[in-house]
Amino acid sequence: MSPSIRFDQVSVSVNEKSILSGINFSLFPGEKAVLCGKSGSGKSSVLKTLMGLLPVTQGLVYFEEIALSPLSVKHVRSCAAYIGQEPIMGADNVQDALLLPFQFKIHRQHRPTEKQIVDVLQRLQLPADILKQQSSRISGGEKQRIALARGLLLGKTLYLLDEVTSALDTESKQAVFDVFSDPGLTVLSVAHDLDWQERCDIIFELDAGRLTEGRRHGNT
Repeated sequence: MSPSIRFDQVSVSVNEKSILSGINFSLFPGEKAVLCGKSGSGKSSVLKTLMGLLPVTQGLVYFEEIALSPLSVKHVRSCAAYIGQEPIMGADNVQDALLLPFQFKIHRQHRPTEKQIVDVLQRLQLPADILKQQSSRISGGEKQRIALARGLLLGKTLYLLDEVTSALDTESKQAVFDVFSDPGLTVLSVAHDLDWQERCDIIFELDAGRLTEGRRHGNT
């Protein structure tokens, strides 16, 4: 089996400042990995590099064994859901925000049914009536789960998650854990949450932009 994601000696610099240096790792389909380290160690930069949001100055990033380029990054973005700590809703009310991607031609024919929407909301411990609320009135944790729901409705298979459990209570967090236990979903995440780390297959430790350790969960 080929890896879904592979970083091969990847370095990233922005304004002549080194952000990542010689990053090497692979992530296979269905695996769940977490990037750990101090603030500023480069964790979120790894996610942004994969999405083509930061320029690779040295080395290569591969997605499904295709090297990242201005052309191939479109394929990465079509498969991936990138969800940060403060997701952008993009619409005034929650229902419009959830269905925003389905206004575009590429997704228009796959607009979910009301039942599909309610089912996804229930999986994420969100009430159906949240759809009627203003986006500005819902909590950070609810925004994160709406963003996750959007990715699930779009059929995304790769999730790049940046501290998505940071604003969740225990019950909501468990719902997110349950969703991502699906072996069909590949996850590369950033998290300080020890509960989240416990549920990941691989832990990558970063320090000052370098990958200092990569280990399977439960291994030394």
